[in-house]
Amino acid sequence: MADWHDVGAEGLVPEGEVVAVIAGGKPLALFQEEGSYYALHDLCTHGDTPLSDGWVEDGCIECPLHQGRFCIKTGAAMSAPVYEPVATFEVRVTEGRIEILA
Repeated sequence: MADWHDVGAEGLVPEGEVVAVIAGGKPLALFQEEGSYYALHDLCTHGDTPLSDGWVEDGCIECPLHQGRFCIKTGAAMSAPVYEPVATFEVRVTEGRIEILA
């Protein structure tokens, strides 16, 4: 069963950046885009590389290994060589703390 996990203070992730966090024992990539937070499983579905080592641009994270891109809001694969989406996780802010359902 999934539970909410505190991963840090609001503002942990600068706008348009990515930070690696652990929630519920899972490695996650945490993003802030237009004032909202998003979390993806921190592993590319193509090359088993941490997405948190990649680059954020135009609402996507680019894998550092083969440059495949994933939508940070939906986890959808956006460009070759990635075709499988990456898992997403619900994020909320409660009393200034970022929490992820994992």
